[in-house]
Amino acid sequence: MNSWLLASSGLIILLLAGDLLVKGAVNLSIRFGVPALIVSLTIVAFGTSAPELLIAVNAILDAAPGLALGNVVGSNIANIMLVLGVPALISTLPPSTSDSRKTYVFMLIATCLFIGLAFRGYFDILSGVILLLALVCVLADALRDARSHNKVKNNQRLTSGTSEIDTNMSALRLTAALAFGLIGLPIGASLLVDNARVIAADYGLSDTIIGLTLVAVGTSLPELATTMMAAIRRHADVALGNIIGSNMFNLLAITGIAVFFGNIPVDLEFLRLDLWVMLGVSLALIPFVFWRQPVSRLWGLVLTTAYVGYIFVILS
Repeated sequence: MNSWLLASSGLIILLLAGDLLVKGAVNLSIRFGVPALIVSLTIVAFGTSAPELLIAVNAILDAAPGLALGNVVGSNIANIMLVLGVPALISTLPPSTSDSRKTYVFMLIATCLFIGLAFRGYFDILSGVILLLALVCVLADALRDARSHNKVKNNQRLTSGTSEIDTNMSALRLTAALAFGLIGLPIGASLLVDNARVIAADYGLSDTIIGLTLVAVGTSLPELATTMMAAIRRHADVALGNIIGSNMFNLLAITGIAVFFGNIPVDLEFLRLDLWVMLGVSLALIPFVFWRQPVSRLWGLVLTTAYVGYIFVILS
């Protein structure tokens, strides 16, 4: 019970610290006149993925690389099945008002690249360099797209990533947010990883399984909570784009950076099941991205039921 309590505490600290780090970093950037585009593509993206990154790094340093890989793959699966599925059970999610087709294609390419590298049997520095180069290409394309629009459209499009963040922090609050974020992230990651391993041992589960389930669902909770509230208020049209961006960043940045702290071996079960589930649920987004289909309650039931079935399979 203490391990569950400590792991939950670690997760809460991670989520709070990550949120504060994003708010503090965005405010600091704005004060120094950094363009909204750069803030959205770098600081916000890295900040919101900081919990997953710290978990991956801590897991590798603690000789539990399966937890690191399980968290990335499991988070991507949960982001689609749960973050879209559960809110859709409450209220049909309307089609996205933004064109996410190109980003979605990039996500599919990133997914295939990730799976291809996994078949080498491990992720090493070479894999990390390849993944980070792919991320640089994606960011460069986003910059090129932004410059092709006029200034007014740029401002409307690029400030959307920071529209929910208070940009009028006092110097004291800004400093406190950055300090808590930077201190809280490693503390939370350490608590979560250490106690997740204890839980895995207690229940006879592998680090990989814990990463695919407990840790993956935990790190997807902010996206799930946000999308659920948006569904209740009938303002969930941006959920799809956020999920696509988050999944692509998990594959390219989290794994790409984490391998510089140690190799990540790929369990055979990943090659047999989990990677293909990740690819399958990614392809399931085609009707919503290309045909602008709403995520109906029926789709919500299908996605949620499929996720429950997937969890049952890997636990059994």
